Amino acid sequence: MTQAILTRFEAARSVVRDAAALAMKMRPAPGGPKGTLKSAQDWLTETDGAVEAFISERIGMLFPEDGFQGEEEGRTRTGSLRWVVDPIDGTSNYARGRNRWCISLGLMDGDTPVAGIIEAPALGETYTAVRGHGAFLNGQRIHASPVTDTTSSLIEMGWSNRVPAGVFQQKIDAILNLGAMPRSGGSGAIALAEVACGRQDGYLEICINLWDVAAALVLLDEAGARVSPFLRDGGLTGGICILAAAPGIADTLSDAVGVSLK
Repeated sequence: MTQAILTRFEAARSVVRDAAALAMKMRPAPGGPKGTLKSAQDWLTETDGAVEAFISERIGMLFPEDGFQGEEEGRTRTGSLRWVVDPIDGTSNYARGRNRWCISLGLMDGDTPVAGIIEAPALGETYTAVRGHGAFLNGQRIHASPVTDTTSSLIEMGWSNRVPAGVFQQKIDAILNLGAMPRSGGSGAIALAEVACGRQDGYLEICINLWDVAAALVLLDEAGARVSPFLRDGGLTGGICILAAAPGIADTLSDAVGVSLK
């Protein structure tokens, strides 16, 4: 890994930390959702735009030659190294004053994820990874779960209004038929990070975007999890399916939900 990427990673940790403080300051109080409903259960808050603009400006000042892509504004700068941000992943939780949301910032070298930071300030947790240097939660090395039996597994599945009717139920039924415990927590980035750290044994989402997973893909690889070929199969340009799993149950889960793994 080049020193240029390590230098960027260390700088980005500070940028994300400051962005998280901004998000916490703007955070709604617990209660009914505060924001704009873009489509069914798809919320946009003032904080989404403010955090993305903050990160874009700071990264642009530090590394003006780098590309930048955000959920809200799209690709605003180009470069061989590209930052990809989801300013608030788990906006439906954030808009209600819940804790399960994060800022996700990934760095890509061409089409390869090389570093990632997922900061969940309301949970007091920061996930970090640089390709070839391991994955960490609050500075402690993390690994995917050692579970080998699906009857003791915890599997999360993300919900999206872009998924055809009946598909969510079909996949949840397949998970239940394995004897696993299903969950759905409202933040794809945190869910993937929790597969990386062994808190859960798998995560499936039928339609998810690059900004949701750019940081998590490095974490998963470095933590030894198995992942579907998200980037190869179209994730660079549109929303597609992702499956991540602990290696001991990966093939069984993959067969059950009908999603191939690398």
